[in-house]
Amino acid sequence: MKQTNTHYDFIIIGAGAAGLMLANALGQDAYFQDKRILLLDKDPKKTNDRTWCFWERGSGQFDPIVAKSWNNIFFGGQVFSQQFNIEPYTYKLVRGSDFYQDHLQKINAYAHVDFIEEEVVGIVESKDEVRVSTAKNEYTSPQIFTSVFDFKTLKDQQKYPVLQQHFVGWLVATKEPTFNEDEAVFMDFSVEQRNNTRFMYVLPYSENTALLEYTLFSENLLPIDEYEKAIKDYLNLKYHCTEFEILEKEQGSIPMTSYDFQVHNTKRIQYIGSAGGWTKPSTGYTFYNTSKKIRDLIPLIKNNQPFTSLRSQRKFWFYDLLLLDILFSQNDKGQYIFETLFKNRPPQLIFKFLDEETSLWEDIQIISGCPKKEFIKALLGRLF
Repeated sequence: MKQTNTHYDFIIIGAGAAGLMLANALGQDAYFQDKRILLLDKDPKKTNDRTWCFWERGSGQFDPIVAKSWNNIFFGGQVFSQQFNIEPYTYKLVRGSDFYQDHLQKINAYAHVDFIEEEVVGIVESKDEVRVSTAKNEYTSPQIFTSVFDFKTLKDQQKYPVLQQHFVGWLVATKEPTFNEDEAVFMDFSVEQRNNTRFMYVLPYSENTALLEYTLFSENLLPIDEYEKAIKDYLNLKYHCTEFEILEKEQGSIPMTSYDFQVHNTKRIQYIGSAGGWTKPSTGYTFYNTSKKIRDLIPLIKNNQPFTSLRSQRKFWFYDLLLLDILFSQNDKGQYIFETLFKNRPPQLIFKFLDEETSLWEDIQIISGCPKKEFIKALLGRLF
């Protein structure tokens, strides 16, 4: 049966990280208490379909749902490898199912926020409002936020390189104590590169349980069995582990590009999350960056200001572009670039740089710690 009261002040399409964070931010802010807010997604968000990690100084808003955290990380290269203490940063892990449960519980407590499990099949914008169609109903609102991502948009343009951070992960349980639970393997490039940028990512919950993700920064995906064979081989070679149980599997693909997603925003439709360009182009990290963008977005909504200020600072956008230019044309250079950087500069400075919080002097320190030849060539390619 069609709903009758289907007009909302704000409609959020997609209940992923960005959609749920935005719905919660609007719901808890007293300014929006007299506004009707709708969150739409066909998925009830009850499964653990992904894992998010991020580094953070001290305590933070997600600490109640952090499943595991580490003060030490391991970086592995072909020549240089080292364990680092990353204080004052902590590397934190949030399971998707815990995040969904936490945020949906909060959202369901807001009387003015509705979460409806329906698939959006059409969006039509007019002068005064946007009509959002599902298989069951039609909803209207003057302002839409959508996290629905169309990869075809990226593939159809030629101005900016497009890579993917793609991976398959296994959460495994071993019979014997296997992992160092006090250390996250941040990047291990000791795996065979095969003319790509490939590394293993290991997040131990305990000595017997860990999430292992075989990850690439490259243009094209692999057959699933190639990722899984790499994880199995890594367990055998690095940990001498052949007996284990696979508790969960996950896979994903995150766009890595300096393409300006905001060109698709209109007066009444705003893209958020990866669809809004909130993924850090050079790393694929999205979760924590999204939380910062949501924080910045709320006052813009209140004051009816344009959302263009959500773009990255121009200098960081350009740094990311140069790295992606290199990896797009010479995909095998990733291991060498990251290994050189971690050898020459402390992870605390690298994290600050990736958070886009560094001064110009600190930027120069990072740049001077990278291979010169590749970046000079990429710079000249963009200038001339």
